[in-house]
Amino acid sequence: MSGVANPATVEQCLRMGAGFTEGDRTWIAEQFGPLDTRLASFDADATELEISVKDRQSPGQKVTLECWTRDLDKIVTTSTEDDLHAAVMDVRDDLRRRLTDAKGRRSPR
Repeated sequence: MSGVANPATVEQCLRMGAGFTEGDRTWIAEQFGPLDTRLASFDADATELEISVKDRQSPGQKVTLECWTRDLDKIVTTSTEDDLHAAVMDVRDDLRRRLTDAKGRRSPR
């Protein structure tokens, strides 16, 4: 148990930014499911995720995932993978690593 009364989840916290539509939300939320275990230690009311893409499906597209929580500095992950699915997975995995690292730094030694 995380000890948080209202644990954050992707479903609660995810917003679609530029380049994505609400129609993309279900697909992205499914891909981001593994983040729920990392987000659970943060309060849902104080946690936000926003994904955006610049020049979608063009050479040089850039996917950005931003995470805000009350307990950490803003985390920004980006990917320039040409394949949109690969780029989404890349930012998800990078955020998961960075949340794990940040949680490790916060934990008492």
